[in-house]
Amino acid sequence: MKPTDITNPDYFHKVVDCQWACPAHTPVPEYIRLIAHGRYSDAYMINWKSNVFPGILGRTCDRPCEPACRRSRVEDETLVKGKKEPVAICRLKRVAADYKDDAIAERMPRAPARNGKRVACVGGGPASLTVARDLAVLGYEIVIYDQDPKLGGFIRTQIPHFRLPESVIDEEVGYITGIGNIEFRHRKIGSMKKLLAEGYDAVFVGCGAPRGRELDVPGRKQAAANIHIGIDWLSSVSFGHTTGVGKRVIVLGGGNTAMDCCRTARRLGGEDVKVIVRSGFEEMKASPWEKEDAMGEDIPILNFLVPKEVTHDNGKITGVRFEKVRAEYDAKGRRSLVPSGEPDQHFECDDVLVAIGQENAFPWIEKDAGIEFDKWGLPKLDENTLQSTAKNVFFGGDAAFGPKNIIWAAAHGHDAAISIHKLLSGGKVEERPAPGVNIVSQKMGIHEWSYDNAPTIDHRFKVPHRAKQEALKDIMAEVELGFDPELAFQEARRCLNCDVQTVFTGTLCIECDACVDICPMDCITFTENGEEKDLRRRLNAPAVNPTQDLYIGNDLKTGRVMVKDEDVCLHCGLCAERCPTGAWDMRKYYTEMTQAEHACRQQ
Repeated sequence: MKPTDITNPDYFHKVVDCQWACPAHTPVPEYIRLIAHGRYSDAYMINWKSNVFPGILGRTCDRPCEPACRRSRVEDETLVKGKKEPVAICRLKRVAADYKDDAIAERMPRAPARNGKRVACVGGGPASLTVARDLAVLGYEIVIYDQDPKLGGFIRTQIPHFRLPESVIDEEVGYITGIGNIEFRHRKIGSMKKLLAEGYDAVFVGCGAPRGRELDVPGRKQAAANIHIGIDWLSSVSFGHTTGVGKRVIVLGGGNTAMDCCRTARRLGGEDVKVIVRSGFEEMKASPWEKEDAMGEDIPILNFLVPKEVTHDNGKITGVRFEKVRAEYDAKGRRSLVPSGEPDQHFECDDVLVAIGQENAFPWIEKDAGIEFDKWGLPKLDENTLQSTAKNVFFGGDAAFGPKNIIWAAAHGHDAAISIHKLLSGGKVEERPAPGVNIVSQKMGIHEWSYDNAPTIDHRFKVPHRAKQEALKDIMAEVELGFDPELAFQEARRCLNCDVQTVFTGTLCIECDACVDICPMDCITFTENGEEKDLRRRLNAPAVNPTQDLYIGNDLKTGRVMVKDEDVCLHCGLCAERCPTGAWDMRKYYTEMTQAEHACRQQ
């Protein structure tokens, strides 16, 4: 294997698993350390720069960072009683939002004089708001259109207030509109061609996936009065148009929207609320914590049941009949659901909430507007630039590739803003700016480091919740109460500082094996070089995860190579402390993704 090129900005970025997994590449360990030091406003601004909505995401993010967290794969099961758990990265983000100081608004940027370029954003959700934030500070005039009276998109209309208080949305949307150069127009766009005719230099489409999938079974039309599309029903609740529901409610679907529907129904008078899903429990798309919260509110989840018929009495719904199925897998592991042969099951109900998926809908984009769509009705886009076949029209969020989540919408917004900025400033849209990278030694003395390298073995700390009976009485009462500073400090201590990297200099190494002896994970090996598959087997502890790199160091006097398995390294620094020659160093690596800043311009 060739020696590792640690000058490649992606190498150490990938080692910081949480940041690499985050679509917006938020510098997670850095803001967690700041929280541990009580520097909440600094932690908030790091998040705000990267993911735009720290208070919102700290409550609602799908947390792709947490399954990637190193902690959940390196802990000793005997010390944590068999339960390896990631750091509560998402809920620590909320801590920064909850405890930032009152002067945070003064740290927000202000728009300069306008540069003469105008950009329209269709849809007022997280993707459009990110585009607006990134471009407004460069002098662009941004006009955001939305059919709803307030900005926020599905963040405001489809996430229940008991999960996300409206005051948090108002605050963080306000930070963006407060930049200047951003105008909101409460208007539904009915024609792309007419919009382009208004003289905009670029258009960003961030209108989400606004159409819920229909239930197509016998009886659906006859009982339509009590069958509601989940996302539309949640919006109606959000705006106060719907204030009640029947006592017996069936929620169809296994995603997060279904979890929001069932929990909302409980608060609006539903006494017997159940979720019924066609897949198995483990295959449900809902986040594990969302399922736990629903079941914690006495909502059963019934699996492997496919709706077969809506039963009714002269148009008044009486229930839903289901076919029992089971999963079968072919030789390639593909699943199909087949009838189990068991009798159909009938569940009585007063209302049905249909949350079986969302679809994109672009009836307002004319066929001759120059924008091509694929067979699934999605725009044909360059995945990196988000540019459509109409060169000045860009898409992002759910409108780009179908339903995802808020953090993906923010990431799309950053990418689209870069593309728009490059297009309108004469650059090449396809050329993407490199991230800003800084790597600094943490050595303060021979055996003294500027960071805490003593990993704790604490269990993940639980976020306090409002008492169930109290929470179910008030649809506006936030259920999760968040960490207080003391709990936040204890949880922050669980972070392994994955951004503090072990850096090896072969010319200083005397091959004494002191680092090998002291490494608690046996992840360092000095051996003869070879092909990667062979090397992985020959290490002191075989490197079994091929998705994680091997760090190869050369320039050893014996001609051997140093091989370190990045998968299980604790970043504890014991190798650097023990090394008598300083061949090992601990260096803090900080990467920040470049946004639509002046650095993107052609010089």
